[in-house]
Amino acid sequence: MKGKRIILEMLREYEVKHVFGLPGETSISLYTEWLNFPEIKHILTRDERSACFMADGYAKVSFKPGICEAPSVGATHIIPGIAEAYKSSTPIIAFTTDVPLNTERKNMLTGFEQTPLFDSITKDSLTALSASDLPFIIRRAFRLATTGRPGPVHVRIPMSVLENDATNTDLRAQREFSKYPGHRPCAEVRDIERALDLLLKSEKPLIICGQGVLFSQAWKEVETFAEMLGIPVGTTISGKGSFSERHPLSIGVIGNRGGTPLSNKVVEEADVIFFIGCNTDYVATDGWTLPSVDSDKKLIHLDISEIEVSNNYITDVVLIGDAKSSLKVMIDILRTKEKHFNDYTKNPRVLSLIKSFKEYSESLKEISKLQGNKRLNPLSIIEVMNETLEEDYIAAIDPGTSAIYTSAFFKVKKAGRKTLFNFSLGALGYAIPASIGAYYARPDIPILALTGDGSLGFTLGELETIVRNNVNVKIFLFRNDSFGWIKATMKLIYESQSFSTEFKSIEYYKIAEAFGIESYKVDGVKEFKLLLEKCLKKKAPCFIELDVPSEDELVPPVPSWIRKAQDKGLNYVV
Repeated sequence: MKGKRIILEMLREYEVKHVFGLPGETSISLYTEWLNFPEIKHILTRDERSACFMADGYAKVSFKPGICEAPSVGATHIIPGIAEAYKSSTPIIAFTTDVPLNTERKNMLTGFEQTPLFDSITKDSLTALSASDLPFIIRRAFRLATTGRPGPVHVRIPMSVLENDATNTDLRAQREFSKYPGHRPCAEVRDIERALDLLLKSEKPLIICGQGVLFSQAWKEVETFAEMLGIPVGTTISGKGSFSERHPLSIGVIGNRGGTPLSNKVVEEADVIFFIGCNTDYVATDGWTLPSVDSDKKLIHLDISEIEVSNNYITDVVLIGDAKSSLKVMIDILRTKEKHFNDYTKNPRVLSLIKSFKEYSESLKEISKLQGNKRLNPLSIIEVMNETLEEDYIAAIDPGTSAIYTSAFFKVKKAGRKTLFNFSLGALGYAIPASIGAYYARPDIPILALTGDGSLGFTLGELETIVRNNVNVKIFLFRNDSFGWIKATMKLIYESQSFSTEFKSIEYYKIAEAFGIESYKVDGVKEFKLLLEKCLKKKAPCFIELDVPSEDELVPPVPSWIRKAQDKGLNYVV
């Protein structure tokens, strides 16, 4: 059996249904064999970078490793997606083909040493030296991608190996690693007891959920645990969806990408913080000031990764284990305690928080009327989405205006993976390809892509991918004719005029229309609501262009920016 067939046989054994990529000279042999495997759908993309972001979106929604592939010349193009997946712990298996290894140093066209490029941004970079190596390598790739701290694995296959015959073929798959988590280790019970003791003695405990809760699918356990102890729950921007934001115990997103003064104040006032599946990064902690590294707060940290627990803070109790399995044990132990757990809805602290957040929501209605240069206030757009969207949907969201307002003000009604952010690195051009990947994972629910004109410039080609495959994605373009985030940072933090941040004004909806997508440009909030309702009913892609003020004209809720905006008398949203 030739190497090219072994690859596809193994993917079939692992129940792979979709692979994202595009052909090149080093992968033609694999593509000719692919004709014999129609059950493994190949999604032809227009850029390898997009293919990797599609695999990312697919992995986050399907709870299976996302699979992408690229020819040798395109191996460098998937690096942004692989780096994001590595930092965000997203399980991806990236196949790249290559020239025969003995020709690389002879200056064979497209050939280069791929392994060092991937070594630092994957859990492993594996090179097949013969066709017989492939079953072992693919088993290792799935096992590594789905266990422990999930992440991307790179598989490099020289084109000569594709055509070589294997001397033996061991096509067995380890099916338990076809999904993630592949295995669920539990934290030590003695440490769980110590953590529970701290929480039970606490007067103002707080739970902060990161993306690890979503990867572990532990949102039901978080809700049960929080209700038993009456503990408020916040999430990071990447962990949004770990807890229903309609729940009385929810404080929403915290940190400097979606945290509001009210939610961040709850963090400041907490005496015990329980981090679950959170890497306590710059964004979640507002530059390690929330909480400060020298605060007297008691900290508990539960994470699958020994690298992340207690990494940025001296932690009182370290819990290394899967979030779902460890929380189940915590819940079981709590149920044996003699302590009587009161109804959290009658807890004075909880009632006070509910009142504060209700008053805050009312104040936002006035702020949503603020306009910038007669453009739509992004807050009013999010309010319409809150009113219109049901419980089941997936929204892939690019950095910038679309992300910060969605993170802070869009309310996830039902816990689970609902929003896809790429805020481990935050590269532009993520939302549209990620939404395509999400569609192939869940074609039965509405899929949204919230993007900006800065990001759209990276991914316009994928509009053709959407039309060719009739991908039912609704694209919302937050257009402000600039790299607005950089423009605002220059103005507010560096106190400088903007430089190289503004674009020519373009009617992007006409470009989308030229690709064959039903497209609109919105002039008002009422029109947007009608169009949103109309587009959600259609089983075809739609594109809605929304003119919004840049971030320096109407300052979004970024703590350091708000302080500057107040000093300068600028319009801002908090």
